[in-house]
Amino acid sequence: MRVIALVITFCLTAIPLWADARVTILMDALRLPDLVQTIRAEGLRDAQAINEDMLDGQGGPFWEAQVHALYDPVVMTDVLFRALRQGLDDDALDAAVTFFDSLRGQRIMEMEIAARQAMMDEAVQEASIEAYDTLAASDDPHAALVAQFVQTNDLLELNVAVAMSSSYQFYRGMADGGLLKSSESDILSDVWASEGTVRNEARDWLFGYFMLAYQPLDLADLQAYLAFSESPAGQALNTALIFGSETMFKDIAYGLGRAVAMNAVGNDI
Repeated sequence: MRVIALVITFCLTAIPLWADARVTILMDALRLPDLVQTIRAEGLRDAQAINEDMLDGQGGPFWEAQVHALYDPVVMTDVLFRALRQGLDDDALDAAVTFFDSLRGQRIMEMEIAARQAMMDEAVQEASIEAYDTLAASDDPHAALVAQFVQTNDLLELNVAVAMSSSYQFYRGMADGGLLKSSESDILSDVWASEGTVRNEARDWLFGYFMLAYQPLDLADLQAYLAFSESPAGQALNTALIFGSETMFKDIAYGLGRAVAMNAVGNDI
């Protein structure tokens, strides 16, 4: 649910080496390697809960090896690299590098990464959600800009989409692994039945996260970030990251479903 969704097929086209170098610079400026490590930490934590809830804690070394392979930071980073390389033209790439490689851009990215890491603590997460609701009710300008940022980038709808897509892939993985005896229509029905809960959880997490990340920023920094997000380059970047994130999460979710099935069958034997 953490990050964003749709689907992309990466075209195997020839791209100049200088473009690859610029994409690498942008990835560093966006702190994507740090983000990948944070997502990996979240995933390993969630996999522990899956082991306890679905495998009675009996996954063992085989389960851990499967999970670590699915959350391979090299593979995850490569998916995002491909998304940026295919999704940004020269102008968008130059504009994105210019913004995020600046002192302002680096300050924003530092706050985003720190907030993402802090949100792994449930107490911090709950406090951040409460802080946003309180500040939004008082017409706080930071809260208003957070709401505008989420709306401009369509982040709530996209997070709901990626969460439901990931749930579908997880159950499909279990079904393909022989553990879940459900048809595709049954799986889809179950996933759609959770839409309301998913939407509420996504809304709380998103607004809490962005409030935590952006409240320390000067309003001028946040306004500049919003302006970039509304620009053609900002929209192209958002779309590319959406596609890359969805691809990454759906592959991991399907693999986790298959791993649960393999381990459950093995434990039964």
